[in-house]
Amino acid sequence: MSQIGKMVAQRLALGLLTLFIVSLIIFGCVELLPGNFAQEMLGRGATPETVAAFNRELGLDLPPHERYVNWLFDMLQGDFGRSLANQREISELLGIRLQNTLFLAAVAAVIAIPLAVSLGILAALYRDSIFDRGVNAMTLTAISFPEFFVAYVLIIVLGVTLNLFPAISNISEELGFWEKVYRTALPALTMTLVILAYVMRMTRAAIINLLASPYIEMARLKGLRPGRIILKHALPNALAPIINVVVLNLAYLVVGVVLVEVVFVYPGLGQLLVDSVAKRDIPVVQACSLVFAATYVLLNLLADVLSIMSNPRLLHPR
Repeated sequence: MSQIGKMVAQRLALGLLTLFIVSLIIFGCVELLPGNFAQEMLGRGATPETVAAFNRELGLDLPPHERYVNWLFDMLQGDFGRSLANQREISELLGIRLQNTLFLAAVAAVIAIPLAVSLGILAALYRDSIFDRGVNAMTLTAISFPEFFVAYVLIIVLGVTLNLFPAISNISEELGFWEKVYRTALPALTMTLVILAYVMRMTRAAIINLLASPYIEMARLKGLRPGRIILKHALPNALAPIINVVVLNLAYLVVGVVLVEVVFVYPGLGQLLVDSVAKRDIPVVQACSLVFAATYVLLNLLADVLSIMSNPRLLHPR
């Protein structure tokens, strides 16, 4: 097996162990949620006997460790169970909502990643100039505000005042592609502003760190233009940290969308998670949380693999 194959196998084993630990944490946190689902469903007028019978029917009367083992065993078989709130298959709910979340993340990534990398390259090219300072100030200002604040500002300015985009991002399968893009514009712009500074500043720092290298000095002595030096000589060697931060921010675009989806009432996985917590729909809460955790672990693994493929020297750290 190649060294990259061994590294992938090690990271995958570590990821599975991480997911197991995360599943324990998820189950424990759900157990700590206040209230009782049976009581919520039956109302305050339900008798203790009726609540107890409903708990037995749903399997909620079993000890926590038995419920955890049953839940984990079913998940390993691909059986997410049924929603306690509406008796629909959880896999069906997750499929539709995850597709919407991935669509939103893809739209945000298409906007944010090329823009952030381009700004980072330009900031490195014109280091310490007015452009560099202005871009740094604007991006740092954007990430200094909470996501919901940025979302409400965009709603007020672009959705209400200028009436350019819908303030409520309600999409469905019947809509065409460009109509979906139009309706997801505001949440996508919100997420773009949140991750823009991270990718831009990492790109700038990685390139500037290489500009003092001997081979860059030699390129300057040969009379190459600064733009050619950065794009042809510095950027290829700076790809590892840039790829790493890009993939990690892609993970954030999928996992960190809960607040954004709630603000824009976007029918994604984050909105489903919040609704399920409000309804005490325990199986859906657990399934959503585990999907988020698995996505983050897999994208972290992808970040490691792509970073090493772009710079094989990382396989042999000093």
